[in-house]
Amino acid sequence: MAAGGGGPAVSSMTTPSWAVRIRGADGEIAGAGILLTPHWVLTCAHVVDRTADVMTAEFVGAAGHGVPAVPARLERDAYVPETLDADGDPSGDVALLRLERPRPVEETVRLHRLSAPNREVRMYGFPYEHNGGIWFRATAVGVCGRDGQVQLIPASPGELASPGCSGAGVADSDTGEVIGMVLSGQEDRHGNRFSFMSPVETIVRHLPRLDDVTTGPSAVDPQLRSTADDILPELLDRPFAQRLAAWLRDDGSQVKISVVRHGDAAREATLRRAITLADRELRTPVSVDRASLDPPGTVPSAGGHDLAVYAQGRTSAGIAERIAERLGLTLHPEEAPLDRIRAARAILNLVVVGVDEAVDPLGVLDLLDVLRADGSRLLLVLRTAGDCYRRAREQLVTGPARGRRARLVERLREITGPLAEDLRERLAAVLPQGMRPLDADLVAAHAALADLLRAAGATDPDGDGRGEADPGPGPDLARYERLADRVGGRLTAGVAALDRLRDRRDELAGRLRSYQVLHQHSLRGEEDPAVDGLYLRAHTLLRARPCDVRAAEAAVDAYTRRVDGHDGHDGHDGGDGHDGPGARDGHGARHGHPAREGHGGGDSHGTKDSHGAKDSHGAPDGHGGGDAP
Repeated sequence: MAAGGGGPAVSSMTTPSWAVRIRGADGEIAGAGILLTPHWVLTCAHVVDRTADVMTAEFVGAAGHGVPAVPARLERDAYVPETLDADGDPSGDVALLRLERPRPVEETVRLHRLSAPNREVRMYGFPYEHNGGIWFRATAVGVCGRDGQVQLIPASPGELASPGCSGAGVADSDTGEVIGMVLSGQEDRHGNRFSFMSPVETIVRHLPRLDDVTTGPSAVDPQLRSTADDILPELLDRPFAQRLAAWLRDDGSQVKISVVRHGDAAREATLRRAITLADRELRTPVSVDRASLDPPGTVPSAGGHDLAVYAQGRTSAGIAERIAERLGLTLHPEEAPLDRIRAARAILNLVVVGVDEAVDPLGVLDLLDVLRADGSRLLLVLRTAGDCYRRAREQLVTGPARGRRARLVERLREITGPLAEDLRERLAAVLPQGMRPLDADLVAAHAALADLLRAAGATDPDGDGRGEADPGPGPDLARYERLADRVGGRLTAGVAALDRLRDRRDELAGRLRSYQVLHQHSLRGEEDPAVDGLYLRAHTLLRARPCDVRAAEAAVDAYTRRVDGHDGHDGHDGGDGHDGPGARDGHGARHGHPAREGHGGGDSHGTKDSHGAKDSHGAPDGHGGGDAP
């Protein structure tokens, strides 16, 4: 049944038939719910008033013009209240209500297991301002907390889940399947707005009876689940468990490759344990509360992976189909799963065990390389450290790391070379104003470049020869990439700011020239020492290198005001009056006579300034200023 009990996938144009508005005993809207069977409504535990004998479930999407209202009671053995650990991390908050009268089966919806990261989703809730119900859009961005909850980023500030949305179904925008339930919405002290949902696997773990109304395969293949024998203390390889847990908690490494040989009972049990504990649905309180079996750092977070595949005896196409199914990708009969995955550019945390025992191991590696290139995280387990292991390490770890390092080196060379030279050129032309010094940033970029050029290739961090392939203990490429982005951004912004100052300097030079010509025409051969003094000061400041544009602007303003006042026979505008008639400036220009200057204020004698640029003979500088930048 597509997206539920018999109806089509959820449409954003209609009210879903499974959307339930829940009122408390006082008649006020308490939250939302999801109609899973003719008798059951799933909602949040905090929506339910346990002291009330009866609540009311209202079916706003029912056929017809009315809104059926049905009394509902709490299923006492299907109530898991929210609990908080010592750090305030929440867990639970799910409950079932039983309807006194059944609803039509075609109104129901089934829950669906689906990998959620970066998916566009919609939820239908009943906030106070929209009691009839309204769609909210969001993006599922990833796992948070020990219960495997998923953080939702609202599509717009007004679409944050608010009171009246708790318990609402979260529908995948692409497939229409209900993949979770809204828990809450909140705004932190920094103004960031978030909503949270409990994904289907977490809901089923808390309420196992809902497995019967849940579709979609489990995220973990049966061969990779813990067995009863795995709980023996001697079967825990603690260092291996800690490394697995670190990757599943996202230690920053994109690809991890391990060798777990057949017959290595401790490593095999430790691997199954990590995969099981990282799955939202298979993880149980019993499995993580055994002090003797759960040393510090060995328990991964729920939701640490999206899919764990057993590759032995499977083809790369079969594995691709398993991944596509988990991602909710629709496959056409003539379309290869790999092509669909490549087109979707989907991202997930994927565990593949027995890569070298697949029917076509190299095809599997090519599939995994597509996922890696799009940003997926990969935990690969091989059975031997043979040719396939070496190929996997080169194709998925060391090769990409070399390419990434090479791109970063080129980026840092660009920053410390041409971009730094552009900055120095601008600083020689104009004084920075309101711009933080960038010397320390350039020093950091040079140091990072030197460190990368010294970097060695990937190594075995364990040193035990058991086949752990990681990028190695070389430079932290992610940190240096952030540094390159930061320094490159600051230098680019600095160059742009200095270019604006240089443009302003050239505008002022043009304005000064125009006013001087205007003034000379108005004087008809006479001299005005006071005005000439103001001109000389502005001209000198504009010609200085580096130019203090702020001071030059004030000087040009003083000169133009005086010229405006003089031409209007005002005679009272201020000036410093220094320099007598016919005084020459530092370039040999005699003031008080019409000067043939360039646009940028160069003087009429063709002399060179301190940068070697001639002023009156048309030497271009690209900015119209008549001088070198």
